[in-house]
Amino acid sequence: MTSSIFASGGDKSEIETGLSFQPKFDKDGLIAVVITDHISAEVLMVGYMNDEALKRTIDTCEAWYWSRSRQEYWKKGGTSGQIQKVMEIRTDCDQDAIVLKVSVEGNGATCHVGYNSCFFRKVVKTEDGTIALTSPDQGRVYDPKDVYGEK
Repeated sequence: MTSSIFASGGDKSEIETGLSFQPKFDKDGLIAVVITDHISAEVLMVGYMNDEALKRTIDTCEAWYWSRSRQEYWKKGGTSGQIQKVMEIRTDCDQDAIVLKVSVEGNGATCHVGYNSCFFRKVVKTEDGTIALTSPDQGRVYDPKDVYGEK
């Protein structure tokens, strides 16, 4: 693995309140990324980036991720056209998580199963005490078969 372009080794004060970007990747070289709509602030998805995916995102202003299941880089929207244009990047005080504020191109959806957001269901406790998921408030934006083919 190549060395990081990002600063490292700062003291706690610099990491927590300073102006040096020092993303803290986990033992697998990944950092959690929460993706939100830049206007509504709705949470669209959660992904992971490694050093290179973060660099590509900063360089292109389009969201790149590391696919843990496929073990490869993927540019969000590369197949679907739902490219995430990055409007702002933020990090938390420990610099171990990132928020991307994005504008989604194409049909405006983010979820690969056809919804605007991957967080389209709610967890509820029913009258009998069962924990369940409620149906989505809104229907699918698109049919995944039209974008990705039959699965």
